This record gives sequence, structure tokens and C-alpha cells, in this order.
Amino acid sequence: MKKDFDVDIVIPWVDGSDKNWLEQKNSFLPKDKLIDIDAEQVRYRDWDNVKYIFRGIQKFAPWVRKVFFITSGQIPSWLNLDCKKLVFVKHEDYIPKQYLPTFSSHPIELNMHRIKGLSEHFIYMNDDFFFTKKVSKYDFFDKNGLPKISAVESPYSIANDGVVFYNILVNNTRQIASKFNKEQVKHSRKWYPLTKPKIAIINLFFNFIAKNNWIGFYHDHLPSPFLKSCIEECWQTFGEVLDQTSKNKFRSDKDVNQFLFSDYQLCTNKFSAINIKKKGKYLGLDNNEDNLNNICNQIRTGKYKMICINDVEIDNFEKTRDKINQALDDLLPEKSDFEK
Repeated sequence: MKKDFDVDIVIPWVDGSDKNWLEQKNSFLPKDKLIDIDAEQVRYRDWDNVKYIFRGIQKFAPWVRKVFFITSGQIPSWLNLDCKKLVFVKHEDYIPKQYLPTFSSHPIELNMHRIKGLSEHFIYMNDDFFFTKKVSKYDFFDKNGLPKISAVESPYSIANDGVVFYNILVNNTRQIASKFNKEQVKHSRKWYPLTKPKIAIINLFFNFIAKNNWIGFYHDHLPSPFLKSCIEECWQTFGEVLDQTSKNKFRSDKDVNQFLFSDYQLCTNKFSAINIKKKGKYLGLDNNEDNLNNICNQIRTGKYKMICINDVEIDNFEKTRDKINQALDDLLPEKSDFEK
């Protein structure tokens, strides 16, 4: 019998074209160029398609209780603040004052558990995640309410050319290694599911070559399920590094990020093993026209339950944005209750 529970969604967003916000951001940029931060404008570029996230939630996930939409105070012109399912959250509403203002996604993510009224079970979505087919709360949580996570070890490559995603994941793993014994954690049968032999073989292999050392975790760039209580426990366990990361105004190569919470859920056995590749897809954009057309077709047909349309270095941003947004509109042409 499946346990019933409420599930919320948390979505952060920033309008990187807002002149007032840009002025404030630039005023906090360090004058010391030797300080390694990630403040490139591509990090804040707005694709003008967040409304399709809300349309997808309403059409494909009507079971969602509340959607907590986080901004620095910016309000999209189309947003209906009177929508009963919408909770508009400003940074100052939940992030401690000592961490504000922030121009990094990390303090915004690491303090999500402080949002007033947030349910124990919630899904975190970036502003480039979309539901494109019917989903159930049980796609994210099992019948007992445990988050469904890919429990797979995976090595990271470390870059030497500035602040990059994998460097931050390495920092997460260092924290995990400081508190959790790998042999004890991976003693759980959840790491070796009989119904998923490929996952079991991968984990056995990394046990063999690195029995006592964590090498990293596989992470899906898709909507992530969390237990609020686990994040609170994670802060008790890793409070010092979470506090320091939250103090950084911009991304730093010394940071950790929200995947530390997923790693913690794995190491405390508060998860249900899943192969999420069958449910979602990371769609990486580039300058290849055929790839763009293929991605647009996958969006229109609702091939996957959930997708990430990742923003990278694109030569013709406006053209790419317009084609992607047209595909989203073809799939989700009707306004949602979240829109005026």
C-alpha cells in the first residue's frame, strides 16, 4: 500500500537582463582578479520560457500541492501572484541576512529547508527543467516516501581552468568521505539491485578498485527529490562548509552544492534506488543545427517525462531560444493558472 504525502516543487529564477540587478551584481564583483569565481553572464541569461515549466506542472503534475517560486524580488510580467498553488518567495524571506545579497545559486539551494511552509517531501527544479509528459509523485518518491535516487558511484574529472561543476562535486565527495565509511554505507543491498544488474556491476567494480575510498556519485541533471528533514540533518553534519559556501557572493571552486544533500540521503540509507535515465533526458544545446532540430522534435512529441534544456555557449542565442520556445509552445500552448 502506498503512503500518501504532500509534495511541493521549488524553482529558483533570476532575470539576468534586469538593469538594477546587474548593477548590484557588478558592484559586488571582487576587484582582485586573482580570486577565482564564476560570474559569467551566461549563468544568468533568461530564456524567457519559465512559464512553460508552470504549464508542464499544471498539465502533467496536477498532484503538486504548492510551487515555491524563488527570486531576488523580480516578478515575471506574466506571473499570476494570486494563483492558489503559487508561493512567491524572495531571497530575504528565507535566506539568513548574513548570506545576502547573493549572486550564486548555491546559497539559494543550500537554504531551501528554511522556506516557510515547505512540505517534508519536495522536488527541486532548475529553471531549465520541464515536465513534458504525465508524471506521478511516485516517479520521485517510493511508496514509503523515500526519494528515488540513482545510487551509483561515478568518478569525476577535475578541471584546471577555473570554477567548473565537477570541481564542486569533488568538494561534496570530500565532505562525504570525512563522515561516512564507504564499506559500511555500501553494505546496503540498495546499491546492488537485482532488477538493475548494470548498476550492481558498476558498484561492485568500484568497490573492488577503491574499497575504502569514495570516488564520486552519479548525478542526474533533472528534477531532484528531497526530504526537508535530511537537509536539516545535513546542515548539522556539514554546517561549516555549508555556511562558508552560503557566504560566497559568486560561485567558487571551494563551494559545495545541493547534490551534497542527495549524497547524504544515499549515505544515510534514506533513498530508494532507481534508474532515472528511463524517465528523463538531459538535452545539451550546441551550435549544431541538426541537434537543435532533433531536440525541438523531442520536446514537441513529449518523448520523455522530464527534460533539461541546458544553456551552454551558443553563437546565435536568440535564434536558438526562439526555436526551443516554439517547440515548448507547440507542446504546451494553453496558459496555466500561474499566468495572468
